[in-house]
Amino acid sequence: MWMANVGLFAFGHAVAFGVGASLWRASLITIGTVYLVFHYTELLRGPISEIRTQITDLQRAEAGIRRIRTLLDTQSRLINEGDDHLPQGALPVAFENVSFAYEAARTKQELDDEDVEPEMVPALHDISFDLSPGSVLGLLGRTGSGKTTLARLLVRLYDPQHGVVRVNGQPVESVQIADLRHAVRKVPQEVQLFRASIRDNVRLFDPSITDAQVLDALEHLGLREWVLDLPEGLDTMLAADGGGLSAGQGQLIALGRAFLANPGLVILDEASSRLDPATESLLERAVDRLLQNRTAIIIAHRLSTVERADRILILDDGRIAEFGDRTELAADPGSRLSQYLRTGLEEVLV
Repeated sequence: MWMANVGLFAFGHAVAFGVGASLWRASLITIGTVYLVFHYTELLRGPISEIRTQITDLQRAEAGIRRIRTLLDTQSRLINEGDDHLPQGALPVAFENVSFAYEAARTKQELDDEDVEPEMVPALHDISFDLSPGSVLGLLGRTGSGKTTLARLLVRLYDPQHGVVRVNGQPVESVQIADLRHAVRKVPQEVQLFRASIRDNVRLFDPSITDAQVLDALEHLGLREWVLDLPEGLDTMLAADGGGLSAGQGQLIALGRAFLANPGLVILDEASSRLDPATESLLERAVDRLLQNRTAIIIAHRLSTVERADRILILDDGRIAEFGDRTELAADPGSRLSQYLRTGLEEVLV
C-alpha cells in the first residue's frame, strides 16, 4: 500500500508538471496556474494517505481476528468428565509410575499427513512419590530435567501417557478441571501482568471479589502497606508487560493472586532474578505466609529456598535421582543434595 501511494503521487506530479509545462509554453496558462494544478494534486495526498493507513489497520485487525478465531476454535484434548471436588485445606499429592512425553514439532506436510505418527520426546520416566498434606517439597534438577512438566501434570495442562497423578487421593482426571485449578495454584517465575489496575491484576477481573477481600489477601502476605503506599493504591495502572514494577514486585502480585484463591496446593517457581534487598525481604515474608497450612512444591534455584523445604526431590533426565527428608539428605555426604549444598545451587542447576 505504501509503494502504491508513492507511485500514484509520483505519476500525478509528473502529469501535473508535464501538462502544465506544455500549456504554459503554448501561452494558454500562466506559471501561477501551473503551480495551482500542482497544489491541487498535493492536496489529495493527506486524504489518500489517511485512507491507506485505515486500510492497513483494517488488514491488521482482520489478521488478528482470524488468529483469535483459530484460538477459540481450538479444542482441548483433555476430557473434562470428572465430577469430584477437592476440599479446603492442605492436600496430599501422589505420583504413581507416571511417564509423560511431548509430541515433537512437525512440519506442515507432516501435520497434513494423517498417516504419519507424531514423534514423542520423553520428559518423565516412571515417577513415583508421595507428599503428605502441609509439607513442602523442594524440586531440584537441571534445565530440561522435567520439573516444569511435573508441575503441568498437577494442574492438568496435560495428562500422563502412563501412571496416575493423585491430589487428595483422587486421580486428577476425576476432578472437575475448574475445581482442580482453583485448588492447585502455580505461581510462575515469569508473571503475566495485564494493562489494568492492581486491583484487577490481583483478582484477575473477577467482579465478585471486593476491595476488602483483595486488601485482606494482601494483608496476610504483608503487602497491604506496599500497595496502599503507591500513588493511586489499588487503582494504580500497570502496563501489559509489567511496566513500572520490578521483577520482585511482579512476583508479589502473583503471590497475591494465589493467596486470594486460597488453594490447598501451591506450586511456586522461585524467581531467580536478582532483587533489591527490600523487595527480596518482602517477597520472602510473603512466601512464608502463603505456604502456611498448605502443601507446597517449590521449584528451587537458591539455597535459601531449599532450607524452606521438608522433603527434596531431585530429577535427572526425567527420572528421580534422589528423594527423601531434607535434613537426612543434607547430613549424608554421599547424597546429591549434600553435593549441591557444597557447590552452590546456582552453579549446578543450569
